[in-house]
Amino acid sequence: MASNDLLPATVLRRKAVVYVRQSTQTQVQINTESQRRQYDLVEEARRRGFQHVEVIDDDLGRSASGMVARPGFDRLVAWLCAGEVGAVLCFDASRLARNGRDWHHLLELCGMVDARVIDLDGVYDPCRPNDRLLLGMKGSISEFELGVLRSRMLDAARAKARRGELRISVPIGYVWHREYGLTLDPDRRLQEVIHLVFERFRQLGSARQALLSLAADHV
Repeated sequence: MASNDLLPATVLRRKAVVYVRQSTQTQVQINTESQRRQYDLVEEARRRGFQHVEVIDDDLGRSASGMVARPGFDRLVAWLCAGEVGAVLCFDASRLARNGRDWHHLLELCGMVDARVIDLDGVYDPCRPNDRLLLGMKGSISEFELGVLRSRMLDAARAKARRGELRISVPIGYVWHREYGLTLDPDRRLQEVIHLVFERFRQLGSARQALLSLAADHV
């Protein structure tokens, strides 16, 4: 792990990138303290001597598992390839990538352009074997944690299903009723719209045409 004194002028002349991410929209809406602490990394970058600091928060509400597109991460990679980045700041390794492919690809790019990785524990130079080993371990632990979380969530869902208590999200206009199961929402206006959607589909025979027709009627 490099110290603050080891940040060369060539690195500080480039921009620091603060990567802000949370895995789900629920976290974005509720866990605002995590967001605040991630945005605070801007001041950390300036404290370490960077004059130009960019924030990438396009991936708020997007998982880092590699299963969904992350335009913010792609932009970060593009900046690294162009040699514009002196350091990447993140709250922890799991904010950058939850799969080994993306994580090690990022470390490789940082090493090629002599960029640093900075988190709450310190500054890492991917060109140094010890730092790269430690960063690799952080990424592996993050990937392992994701697998454990998925396994626990799946086991919990199966247990609820065996008890007949598993409930999944239902479309707008429908509700779960304890006695009757899936039923229409008691709101009569919603019921009328749902009936209209199905009636329009029966008339036109196409989901796209039904959508266009309803949009033309401002439904």
